[in-house]
Amino acid sequence: MPEPSAAAVARHPHLGNLLAPGRIRVDLHSHTMWSGDSSTTPEELEHAVVASGLDVLCITDHNAIKGAVELQHALPCRVVVGEEVRTSRGELIGLFLQERIPFGLPPEEAAHQIRDQGGLVYVPHPFDPLRHNLAEDSLRALAAEGLVDAIEGFNAKTSLAHLNHAGLTVAREVGVPAGAGSDAHVPDALGAAYVEMDDFTTAQHFVTALATATLVGHHWDQARPWQARIIPSTSAS
Repeated sequence: MPEPSAAAVARHPHLGNLLAPGRIRVDLHSHTMWSGDSSTTPEELEHAVVASGLDVLCITDHNAIKGAVELQHALPCRVVVGEEVRTSRGELIGLFLQERIPFGLPPEEAAHQIRDQGGLVYVPHPFDPLRHNLAEDSLRALAAEGLVDAIEGFNAKTSLAHLNHAGLTVAREVGVPAGAGSDAHVPDALGAAYVEMDDFTTAQHFVTALATATLVGHHWDQARPWQARIIPSTSAS
């Protein structure tokens, strides 16, 4: 079990809490330099994973899976390949992906493409109007069709607690598990939010384990201190 660093615990005090036997820390929502609005390099991500003590990181870059695929066997934690895809009605996350989901599809088509490749449909920041949230009518329509596997109940970048609480509420209403993620766009954000859950082996096992997860986190949306840096070029794919 990885141990968080003192610096990471100072940023995110809950990292100092002991995990129950058999439980792991999983961040369901994070970004790298492949997202376009994040400049976190693979090396920085590796250091941040070690510092935070995460067991599993879902890399969910905007409209891209290339970074997650490249990092899947390069980080000191397990990586779930994901994508935060902009649909015609707001953002959806696909987890356990094999192929990229195209930008701009209707939510139903995006959800079907995620499911068709054995992935999971995760709704991020469902009620945060500043975050390209999925329209509520579309969320409920997807849930009514059985096309939602989990809903984000805590997002560390969402500043208003009632917006996260609304996500928890709708997850309970539609009968799916709630998840949590740092939505990290800078390295130090890793550890800001995650779930403590039983270990898993497959995507479906993940959903089952998520049903008894504990959501852990606090609001953390600090900017990276400026420094001269060279960011490698990427392609959003």
